[in-house]
Amino acid sequence: MPTWLIIIGVLIILGGFLLGIYNALVKARNLTDESWSGVDVQLKRRRDLIPNLVATVQAYAAHEAETLQMVTDARVAADAAAIAGSNQAAIAENRVTKSLRGLFAVAENYPALKADKNFLQLQVALVDIENNVAGARAIYNGNARAYNDKVQSIPANLFAGTLGFKPRPYVEAAAPERAPVAVGL
Repeated sequence: MPTWLIIIGVLIILGGFLLGIYNALVKARNLTDESWSGVDVQLKRRRDLIPNLVATVQAYAAHEAETLQMVTDARVAADAAAIAGSNQAAIAENRVTKSLRGLFAVAENYPALKADKNFLQLQVALVDIENNVAGARAIYNGNARAYNDKVQSIPANLFAGTLGFKPRPYVEAAAPERAPVAVGL
């Protein structure tokens, strides 16, 4: 058999191998991007609920303007960060979570507010959305782990960087989000 046929055969096999690695990386990246969009949808639902929540609390606790402004500012920052990508969005969403915890701590001081039908409905909706966010985060983190495994494992790691595949960050709760909220009476 001529040498040039062997060389062509080896190149075809190597090309098929590289194509397989590339396609696996693309599939994992797309799955990770899709799961991030699921997180983003849930976070948008939460941000959309915030103005109603703030308005309801504002009717009862108008002098708590600083807390209400903090929630509003965090929501605006999260809307802007959602466009920037998962790292910035995750940080901004952690600020939203922290500000909402502060808002609910304020609400504890107003028994009439805690009993208000609109406030209770908004609170239930927010709890539902938070559960959905947690589920979407878990799916994203699982897909990010699988993608990162592919990007960082041999032999794909030999080509991933050159082909533009970078590891994805995990969405984690920030330290303030893990801490319990102090509720004063």
